[in-house]
Amino acid sequence: MQSQPVTVHPFQSLESAVQSEISRFTKRLSFKKGETLFSGDEILHYFYIVLNGKIKNFQMNLDNGKEQTIFVLREGDMFDTIVLLDGQPHDVMYEALEDSEILQLPIEEVRTLLRNNEEFNRMFFPYLAQQMRHVEELATDLSLYSTSERLIKLLLQNLDPNNKLKYKLIQGLSNTEIAKLIGTVRHVVERHLKALKADGTIATKNKDVQILNANKLLEKINLF
Repeated sequence: MQSQPVTVHPFQSLESAVQSEISRFTKRLSFKKGETLFSGDEILHYFYIVLNGKIKNFQMNLDNGKEQTIFVLREGDMFDTIVLLDGQPHDVMYEALEDSEILQLPIEEVRTLLRNNEEFNRMFFPYLAQQMRHVEELATDLSLYSTSERLIKLLLQNLDPNNKLKYKLIQGLSNTEIAKLIGTVRHVVERHLKALKADGTIATKNKDVQILNANKLLEKINLF
């Protein structure tokens, strides 16, 4: 059996001396499932690293209630990288998809690390590029591919250990949250999943999707 690469999150990859320096000014915060993380301008003053759980980063149309998930942040993920770099308000919201813990760091301390600590930079900028590629892919998918193609692509990426942002992402997520990842609504996801189950391509159990025939899924789209 071929071994799979082990994913090491960015914070773990830092040398112990840098981790120790960061730990001097961190505060641990806990959030319950369904809780909104911030109110006011906390995101302008603090930077965050996810210790465990799942945090949804999303935007919402307040007129119709429609949501688009941008990231599901998990262990080792960091936010808000945009505010860290430009210091401007960022029109996004955060919600705990499950019980979660995060580290809170004063954002000016993190900016000092960016200016002075080469080890931190070697970790941070590849991570930032990974987030940028994800946002680019999301925009392309929403513009160019159908909802069924976007769902199939997500199912396949969920199996890929080299895809750090998508690997095992949808385990435990409701169909509503899966829909928000691909820019649609719950009943559309349920219709597509029902069709895939009917032709023996997938099976579902307790909010988990098991792919029974990856080749058959690949044949349904022309993305790879």
